[in-house]
Amino acid sequence: QVQLVESGGGLVQAGGSLRLSCAASGSISGINFMGWYRQAPGKQRELVARIFNSGTINYADSVKGRFTISREYAENTVYLQMNSLKPEDTAVYYCCVGRTVGTSWGQGTQVTVSS
Repeated sequence: QVQLVESGGGLVQAGGSLRLSCAASGSISGINFMGWYRQAPGKQRELVARIFNSGTINYADSVKGRFTISREYAENTVYLQMNSLKPEDTAVYYCCVGRTVGTSWGQGTQVTVSS
């Protein structure tokens, strides 16, 4: 099993910044990508950003130019720097690790952006 420990969520005013961190431990062999998804109340979980072993990065269109994902390969840690936050970014953010044997999810961290 993979254990994912997330940190960095909180309450911020619109225009502010937050940085999320997620550290993976346990059965972490075969990781293909690490990333972040989010789920707002009443909405489906959606991709925010993910980074593959190759260095390829995917961003949701809604966060391009504002969010930056990065990864510390040696530490099996992924970060999400979120700038210029908007109220519509309010959601529970989930760390995600994709491996050859399946996908693992963190417990989620709340991000709330006030207007």
